[in-house]
Amino acid sequence: MKVKQCVCVLAITVLVVGCGSAQRKVNKSEAAVNKKSLSLIEDYEKCIKKAGDDPEKAEPCESYRKAAEALK
Repeated sequence: MKVKQCVCVLAITVLVVGCGSAQRKVNKSEAAVNKKSLSLIEDYEKCIKKAGDDPEKAEPCESYRKAAEALK
């Protein structure tokens, strides 16, 4: 009976540790996506500022905005 208990405790421990590391990977991945999105938004804002009121110069800036939206 003690062997079964030890096996059960070991199995539960392995599951908990495995789920914890998977969650850390998810969190890291989400942080990387958020960082990239913020970078793209900053690039978009700089591009728009540089373009001023000229719509032709502002048109290429839309690629930054669309890329940031795609990451959401």
